[in-house]
Amino acid sequence: MNDTSTEIRSVVVERDVAFPPEKIWRALTQPHLIEEWLMKNDFKPSVDHRFKLSAEWGSVDCRVLEVEPNKSLSYTWDAYGLESIVVWTLTPTRTGTRLRMEQSGFRPDQQQAYVGAQYGWQKFFDNLDQVLARPD
Repeated sequence: MNDTSTEIRSVVVERDVAFPPEKIWRALTQPHLIEEWLMKNDFKPSVDHRFKLSAEWGSVDCRVLEVEPNKSLSYTWDAYGLESIVVWTLTPTRTGTRLRMEQSGFRPDQQQAYVGAQYGWQKFFDNLDQVLARPD
């Protein structure tokens, strides 16, 4: 039997996207594009770079953990007591890219943050789809 009271949870969103990894990578790493689908930011794709994501409701403090161009990106996501890690993975497919995002680190007492992230990432992905659909 598992004791779920201490279980750390993750929010995972995966989508098949009809664009090459390079186009998705730009949307994940160029500040002006990140702002269009996620939040205002001062992001740089450089390990240990500290950056802030800002919205009307507040901000998220982040630090880049890993950068593997066109393949994976990870960073910390610290806001309102939530200390988590966001990992993006881009896998080429015959028709484009399998895009996977996992935000891990939700403690059992962070149910509101967990549910909010589930809702929020779906919305962010919808916004990202719109950014990707535009011609370069």
